[in-house]
Amino acid sequence: MSAIRSRRSLLIPVLIVALLHVYIGVRLLPGLPVPMIVHSLAVLWLIASTLLMPAALMARRLSTPWADQLSWVGMMAMGFFSSLLVLTIARDLFLLVTLAIGWRPPGLTGYSALGAIALALAVTVIGFFQARGLAKVKEVDVPIANLPDALHGFTIAQISDIHVGPTIKRPYIDRIVDRVNSLAPDAIAITGDLVDGSVRELSAHTAPFARLSARHGAYVVTGNHEYYSGAEAWIVELRRLGLRVLMNEHVVVERGDASLVLGGVTDFTAGGFIESHRSDPVQALDGAPRDAAARVLLAHQPRTAPAAAAAGFDLQLSGHTHGGQFWPWNLFVPMQQPYVHGLNRHDNLWVYVSRGTGYWGPPKRFGAPSEITLVRLVRG
Repeated sequence: MSAIRSRRSLLIPVLIVALLHVYIGVRLLPGLPVPMIVHSLAVLWLIASTLLMPAALMARRLSTPWADQLSWVGMMAMGFFSSLLVLTIARDLFLLVTLAIGWRPPGLTGYSALGAIALALAVTVIGFFQARGLAKVKEVDVPIANLPDALHGFTIAQISDIHVGPTIKRPYIDRIVDRVNSLAPDAIAITGDLVDGSVRELSAHTAPFARLSARHGAYVVTGNHEYYSGAEAWIVELRRLGLRVLMNEHVVVERGDASLVLGGVTDFTAGGFIESHRSDPVQALDGAPRDAAARVLLAHQPRTAPAAAAAGFDLQLSGHTHGGQFWPWNLFVPMQQPYVHGLNRHDNLWVYVSRGTGYWGPPKRFGAPSEITLVRLVRG
C-alpha cells in the first residue's frame, strides 16, 4: 500500500512538470521563425527535459557509474526550464498588454518567442559560470555595543549551503577551503546544508574540510539537508574531520581579558526528524558566562531569529535561503523566512544571512552570487 502511495505522490509532480512543458511548447513553438528541423528538435528537447528532470532527482538511488552524469544533464535541463517557464509567462503577459492597447506589429508573436528562448539560454549559461566559479569574499562589519578592545576586529569566516553532492565534488571543496584558510580568520562557522547524500557516497569529497584552520577552531551546525542525508552519521563524520558540531550548545572563546560565547543550534526543523535534536537557542546558552562581551549563534535558518533574540544572543549567522539563488525565486523566499540575505536587525539581535557558498539543484546562480563571508565584530 505504501509503495502505491509513493508512486502516486511521485506521479503528481511529474504530471505537473509534463503539463508545464506542454504549455511552453504550445505558447512558443507555433510561428517561431526558424526552420522546421529546429521545431522538431525543440519538441524532442521538451520531451527529454520532461523525463530528465525527475530522473535527475532520483539519480542518487541508482547504483550506476552514470548516476552523476544523469544528475548533471537533468539539473542543467531544470535550470533552463525554470527560466524558460518564467519568460514564457512574462511573454504571455506582454502579449496580453499589446492586445489590450491594440498594438501588434508584424512578427511580434514569433520574434518574442525567439527572444524568450534566447534570453532563457543566456541566463542559464551566465548562471552556470557564476555558480561554478569560486565564491567571492564578502566582508561584513557587525557593531556590538560595549565590545572590549580584546575582541574588536574578531573575525569569523562563514561558509554555508555548499551542498556537496552529484554536481559538487572534492575539487570544488578544495578551492573553498584554500580560500577560507587564506583569510586567517579567528574562527570558522559552517552554517548547515553541507551535503546532499550519505557519508558512504560523499566522505571522499568532504575530506578537504579537515584542512580548515582557524586560531579558535572550526564549527558547524546542521541544516535541513543533513537530516535528509542521515544527520547522525554526518555528525560523526564531521567530528572525525576535526570540526566541532554544536548541537544546542556553546563554546567560550577567551581573548585577553574578554570572552566570546559562540553557540550553535540544530536546524529549525530538526525536531521533526529526530526529537532529541529539536532546536533550542536557550539551551545553547545554558551555563554561558553572564559577563561575556558578545554572544554569537550559528543557526541554519533565519527564522530562528525570534528565539535567538529572546535567548539573549547579539548576532546570529544563518544561511538556507541562497539569496533565492536565481531570479525570480528570491521573490518567494520571504514567504518562509523573515530575511533573505545580508545584515538585518531583529529587536536587539543582528542577523546575517549568507547567500551560500555553493548551490542546490541546477548549477545556476543569477542575481544572487555565492559568497564566503568574513564577519568582523567591531565596537558599536
